[in-house]
Amino acid sequence: MKVDYIIVGLGLAGLAFAERLTLAGKSFVIFEDESQKASKVAAGVYNPVILKRFTPVWDATDQLAIALPFYEQLAKRLHLTIDFPLDIIRPFASVEEQNDWFAAADKPFFEKYMMDEVCTLDLPHIKAPYGYGRLTNTGLIATDVLLSAYRNDLLASQALLQEEFEYDQLRIEASGISYKKIKAGTLVFCEGYGVVKNPFFNSVSLNEAKGELVIIHAPELQLPFLLKAGVFVLPIGDDLYKIGATFNWKDKTQQPTDAGKQELLTKFEKICSAPYSVKEQLAGIRPTVIDRRPILGKHTTHPHLAILNGLGTRGVMLAPKMAQLLYNQLEHQVKLPVEVDVARFDKTN
Repeated sequence: MKVDYIIVGLGLAGLAFAERLTLAGKSFVIFEDESQKASKVAAGVYNPVILKRFTPVWDATDQLAIALPFYEQLAKRLHLTIDFPLDIIRPFASVEEQNDWFAAADKPFFEKYMMDEVCTLDLPHIKAPYGYGRLTNTGLIATDVLLSAYRNDLLASQALLQEEFEYDQLRIEASGISYKKIKAGTLVFCEGYGVVKNPFFNSVSLNEAKGELVIIHAPELQLPFLLKAGVFVLPIGDDLYKIGATFNWKDKTQQPTDAGKQELLTKFEKICSAPYSVKEQLAGIRPTVIDRRPILGKHTTHPHLAILNGLGTRGVMLAPKMAQLLYNQLEHQVKLPVEVDVARFDKTN
């Protein structure tokens, strides 16, 4: 078999790059062994405001300008509904926090998103003595629905190989690479946390942050927004809510824990008095980077190898733009922004 690209990994990074190739008419195969779960358990929220400090997300305007049309065309192609506009509410903890909100809302970047008033909402089970701040023009992408449908589409076109990629079977040649019976011009690693086992990108500095979510059933809550206060509380229909997420820098397993569940439920009960029952618990390892920027680009000595990784907690916003940047580098020799280029980890520079 001969293809233009081999992709290793089918999370949001692998999906976004594969779709860029599809739109450009390039051929590819993807190796996916389902060992990484971060994209599958992600909340999928797109929000350009860091609510802890009321500051902009890095590069948010450009990311959203690329991401939202990307998901729209993908949804049309796959006959899906995956983009759900959803306002975000933030209970204020004090009058000082109200003042910080108004100071930020007056700035040009935020006026499209932050409503410049204290909102009073009829949410009897939520503890909010100082009212709420409200973000609009935000929402979520149903990443679980998208990834499942995309996987099925790849299987139908025989572009998905459901097996582990064996690094020692890779041969790097002058004109490209070969792997077992497959020849390709370029191989792109989109492995998420799995990159820690990758011998070709072992200079990349990743921090692995385990995240856990719980899904609860709370018929009395009747929450029509995403609530963000210590944890996020995300309505997903049928009186079900996702509550997340934990950050654990020590546990490298992908199994849910009692400690993670208890942490989430304790924080939830501090802000909400609605009765609930736990229906499910999920866990995955996020690939986070010490400088909080994605990692992409060609290998410094093997130009037929490339990486797309380190999307962290904002993969829905980052993946489409980062995939576009990488594609433009590989196909059109467009230089990457230095803050995302994998070359920043090359100790010889």
